[in-house]
Amino acid sequence: MAKHAKKIYVLDTSVLLFDHNAIKNFEENDVAIPITCLEELDRFKVGNEMKNFEAREVIRFLDKLSGNNGLSDWIPLGPKQGKLKIVMSNLVSGMDAEEIYGKGKNDHKIINAALTLAQAEKTAKVVLVTKDINLRLKAKAIGLPSEDYETGKVKNVKNISTGFPVIEHVAPTIISALYHKGSVEEAGLLGSHKIANGYYILKSGSDSVLARYHQATDTVERVEKSYVYNIKPRNAEQAFAVNALLNDEIKLVALQGVAGTGKTLLALASALEQKNKFNQIILARPVIPLSNREIGFLPGSAEDKISPYMQPLWDNLTYIKSQFRATERKSKVLDDMEESGKLSITALAFIRGRSLSNVMFIIDEAQNLTPHEVKTIITRAGEGTKVVFTGDINQIDTPYMDEQSNGLTYLIDRLKGHALFAHIRLEKGERSALANLANELL
Repeated sequence: MAKHAKKIYVLDTSVLLFDHNAIKNFEENDVAIPITCLEELDRFKVGNEMKNFEAREVIRFLDKLSGNNGLSDWIPLGPKQGKLKIVMSNLVSGMDAEEIYGKGKNDHKIINAALTLAQAEKTAKVVLVTKDINLRLKAKAIGLPSEDYETGKVKNVKNISTGFPVIEHVAPTIISALYHKGSVEEAGLLGSHKIANGYYILKSGSDSVLARYHQATDTVERVEKSYVYNIKPRNAEQAFAVNALLNDEIKLVALQGVAGTGKTLLALASALEQKNKFNQIILARPVIPLSNREIGFLPGSAEDKISPYMQPLWDNLTYIKSQFRATERKSKVLDDMEESGKLSITALAFIRGRSLSNVMFIIDEAQNLTPHEVKTIITRAGEGTKVVFTGDINQIDTPYMDEQSNGLTYLIDRLKGHALFAHIRLEKGERSALANLANELL
């Protein structure tokens, strides 16, 4: 094959459901979609989850692109882009995935569609693109090149997985000034670690201070350990998280860390501390069915169905309530907020399409969202709204994402250093000694 051979990328359904714009993201190379994928898109087109919206967008795009013409011939995608067609799986000869792996499975039909195209386009390199790892392995095992969908994938996850910098050998006068004045000019103090809304520990011998860099004033400000709704930060990183959550200038916060580090608890407590600033506090999380049991299999109303999935959020609220006696004012305030709807805990799918103005919006388990889902959520934010994403990029529950391609990683990588955004990595578990042991050794 020539060094610069033409490439044709065959897209699996998993890619189309991950990003409906995927068809347009292969530059001047041609794109093919197996006819089996249309059948699968038809199955996914009904529903209110993101995959259902993605399926409908792809179907609309293909319908608009084809116009009054068929899709069995190559159709130009646009300027500086390749062409697109729908391909069949009518092999003439050679390797047959259905003979090797078994008949009737759509994955094998998709492989055969790519093989059929390779037979017809002998001068081109045909590559199957799929988010399904096992499908990639099956394709490679019979000699068909296959790769992951790379758009939106963060190459160097280490850049977002490190904690806060510790600045050693700071002049004692700076430490003193931060304690007495609250801020000092940056003036090279942070060196290469300088970044908008960056958090630091500054040390001078045995003395130390927690600090944040304020880009607008080019100053380093002291960070105090502030109580939020009777919850006190237990370590430096939790103090940093609370500082970002309470800061009116920071409109978007990402709290990343393992289980038990207090991400969701601090976000909820901080929201309650600011309850008078917002019309509503919304906590949401994506519904990830267990054992392949979709939400529709559960009995009862929509609220009954989502209740088991929302229980971790209710647990955090219950813990905050436990800080007060039932007769205390703050406990009664929480009950009133729940009853009035000012404090709402729901599935992420239920807030789709809403314009969220003057809301504190907390999204838990954000590592299970796609980059497109994260973008969709943030673009719903109206005036006065603050959005908080919490999650652990090493605990992904969906089969077509990993630590490089999930929405939380993408968000942190793209927005780190922006004046409206703060990212805090929580590393020290505070749930219990047993939970810490599991995180470290299991």
